[in-house]
Amino acid sequence: MSKPYYITTAIAYTSQKPHVGNSYEIVLTDAVARYHRLKGEDVFFLTGTDEHGQKIEDCAKAAGVSPQEYVDRIAGQIRGIGELMGASYDQFIRTTDPQHERVVQKIFTKLYEKGDIYKGKYEGWYCKPCESFFTETQAADGKCPDCGHPVERAEEEAYFFRMSRYQDRLLKHMEEHPDFILPESRKNEMVNNFLKPGLQDLCVSRTSFTWGIPVEFDPKHVIYVWIDALSNYITALGYDPDGSSEQFRKYWPADVHVIGKDILRFHTIYWPIMLMALDLPLPKQIFGHPWMLFGKDKMSKSRGNVIYADELAGHFSVDAVRYYMLSEMPYLQDGAITYETVIARYNSDLANTLGNLVNRTVTMCHKYFGGKLENPGVTEEVDQDLIHCCRKTKSDYLLRMDGMRVADALDILMDLARRANKYIDETAPWVLAKEESSLPRLKTVLFHLIEAIRQIAVLLQPFMPETAQKIFTQINTRVTSLDSLDSFGENGITEVGQPEALFARLDEKKKLAELESFAAEKEKAAKASQPAVPEGTVSAAKIGIEDFAKVTLQAAEILSCEKVPKSDKLLKLQLDDGEGGRQIVSGIAAWYSEADLVGKKIIVVGNLKPAKLRGVESNGMLLAADLPDGSAGVIFLDSSVPNGAKIH
Repeated sequence: MSKPYYITTAIAYTSQKPHVGNSYEIVLTDAVARYHRLKGEDVFFLTGTDEHGQKIEDCAKAAGVSPQEYVDRIAGQIRGIGELMGASYDQFIRTTDPQHERVVQKIFTKLYEKGDIYKGKYEGWYCKPCESFFTETQAADGKCPDCGHPVERAEEEAYFFRMSRYQDRLLKHMEEHPDFILPESRKNEMVNNFLKPGLQDLCVSRTSFTWGIPVEFDPKHVIYVWIDALSNYITALGYDPDGSSEQFRKYWPADVHVIGKDILRFHTIYWPIMLMALDLPLPKQIFGHPWMLFGKDKMSKSRGNVIYADELAGHFSVDAVRYYMLSEMPYLQDGAITYETVIARYNSDLANTLGNLVNRTVTMCHKYFGGKLENPGVTEEVDQDLIHCCRKTKSDYLLRMDGMRVADALDILMDLARRANKYIDETAPWVLAKEESSLPRLKTVLFHLIEAIRQIAVLLQPFMPETAQKIFTQINTRVTSLDSLDSFGENGITEVGQPEALFARLDEKKKLAELESFAAEKEKAAKASQPAVPEGTVSAAKIGIEDFAKVTLQAAEILSCEKVPKSDKLLKLQLDDGEGGRQIVSGIAAWYSEADLVGKKIIVVGNLKPAKLRGVESNGMLLAADLPDGSAGVIFLDSSVPNGAKIH
């Protein structure tokens, strides 16, 4: 019986169409799932969508549709892009699925009856963007201590989860299972910043909105995201507090949850504690992958730097985009994407290295022997080097893939392709073809090349499944298993198929012009589809010019930035404002890093009273746009604007 292997993505939030950085996660998870299938394991691959909450309710209202209609549309986009990109998932769960909702209600009730959930009350200052309450001390000067947004006085009854009851047990688990969180740096962050300082009880219900799963025994409350969304990993398998399915018993605990680094705390602290309270085993591993940036910036619609995976695939092919995503993302640091780098990687690796190797080898088989293939066994020392490289490639590849180092595994494969191209130069088949006496040697060389190509294609299957199949067709083999790589040359190939270019080399200038034209047409169409605003319509209460004149806006350059201790959202920025410098604190850490900000020019509200956020003094506020997905888009100025220049 094959070993079960359960792998999941984080479920995507249905606020807007996912960009290529969001799509990276499902492509990465798919590659790992395909790899474990290649190893002969019984894989269950889960993905899906997170569809409840106040932000969804607000987005639906703004779109003029019901929340269900809104999430149906976005979930369809998410699912469609995932399938286009080759995601071989076994189940796509939606948190609006009736079965999921029923089991979530049972989970909540069970935790309540155990005493792990209790009813309480939030009273204090409320921040709508964070959907969080704060005390008088925390919300100093009427600002949210996490994001700096103005707060409003509110009171709300809520249910809370007793997190502190399990914190020592979780800390012990992390110490005893060093690979529970990967990479290790992410584990250190969770332990030092959250577990060791002590956990606060967690709000797990809300009454201020209705778009959620009602608490079964108190229906004016809806179950908040932590229990609703995180439970998908077990409800999808058939978990039920009253008796779980055979499928759940087979696959749980998960072998790995693949998630973005920005939601690590929810998956490595909240989720394990929920499972402990339910008396369920914890997942074996949680892998927090980095982000894919546009150049050095996070993707956002306000910056105009959003790239979508489906559109990119239309220009370069699905497998080319999969290859770029998987090869460009480092294990620890954020990856980057620009059209220029996609074209460069396409030409260098896919067209010149892999595509050229396959095309010229199959072409030579037809040119010299009518497509027939045999191995007379006329070998030289250079052959042994190629064979050794093939064998080492497999062992190195397995080691990298088992450690979730996907980009490194792809590098190893391309190294083998480069070695095979070098073997062609070393053996010079075109010279061997000139002498009748050299034909047995030429047959051996071509046989070795076809076998090396077959081995590359076998290992390429998790990353570029369509391309691997095209290669198998061209070399005319059905011997595609991982085990077949242990015996070099036992491929059963006696005749190759017809040569066909896998990846035609791109003209960079022409391709960039094509992409620019596409972007311009898309922007034109988007503007044309926007409804006209009736004359006299305003989106907020009008103020007089004298009110606006009281606000001082000025240009400033970001000299440095760092995270505020014990805060996920706050960054402390040191600015050159042309007046001796100032320090401000801004709640943009979830969307920006130091690399995104240092050296950039921003607009600062310069005459705000000083405020303290998490104990750090802030002397001003930067200007940013609220985006539809709940993120913030900082407004940057041209580098030519002098520091301190007044904005009117």
